[in-house]
Amino acid sequence: MKPAAFEYQHAASVAEALAAMRDPALAAKPIAGGQSLGPMLNLRLARPARLVDISNIEELRRIEDCGAFVRFGAAVTHARIEDEAGAIAGMGPLARAARGIAYRAVRTRGTIGGSLVHADPAADWPLVLAALGATIVVRGERGPRRIDAAAFMLGSYVTQLGEDELLTAVEVPKLGAGARWAYRKFCRKAGEFAQAAAAVLLDPERRVARVFLGAPADRPTSLPELAGELARRGRAALDGNHLPDLMRTVLADADPARRQAGTVMLVRAVDEVLS
Repeated sequence: MKPAAFEYQHAASVAEALAAMRDPALAAKPIAGGQSLGPMLNLRLARPARLVDISNIEELRRIEDCGAFVRFGAAVTHARIEDEAGAIAGMGPLARAARGIAYRAVRTRGTIGGSLVHADPAADWPLVLAALGATIVVRGERGPRRIDAAAFMLGSYVTQLGEDELLTAVEVPKLGAGARWAYRKFCRKAGEFAQAAAAVLLDPERRVARVFLGAPADRPTSLPELAGELARRGRAALDGNHLPDLMRTVLADADPARRQAGTVMLVRAVDEVLS
């Protein structure tokens, strides 16, 4: 398959990109790495009349250490996060997560913003950034807007991003010195999207405890009660039979095999954090 005909426009700034996307009749789409949008164009699942190339906007390509958090521009590639985030204090989890995304060729082109906007429930960044407490920054005609990463994704391929808005950055808080973090996912073969995934963060210095499930749920799903129990009781929070019941409730629509895989990923993530 080949994409339907479209106009192509290269944007030199965020303001220029927003202006190019303003005409509702064109149903314009921004594109950076194209690793998510490209296949959808080829299959004609997406048929924008205009593509706005934002890949070379300098503002969107920056990685900035802002003290308590690090700001990643939306057009920063997975490969740059893999290569550079580990050298920034408190950003080790991002480098490790990026290393497990698809293949190096995909990571060299794919962008953090593109992955978030595409909102595939089996993708890595929506789950990882929700668990880390990141903030997503978007900009539109009404100015900038900041959204909790855990609330950004509304369901499979659906986000809070408005049609007149552009995701411009992701702000990730730095972990405390004694923080423990784990992200586990199950794939049938290397490089593919996860069949099941879980992320756990315990950060005593910042008094933060988070547990999130990804696939097979249709969006990152928080388990706050379990997170609180882990912070108080450690591994004992998983003892007993309540975990299978919890997973049946949270993953009610998942088939039993994927629900079981999600349970295993969660237990392994907890074990890693507490080891």
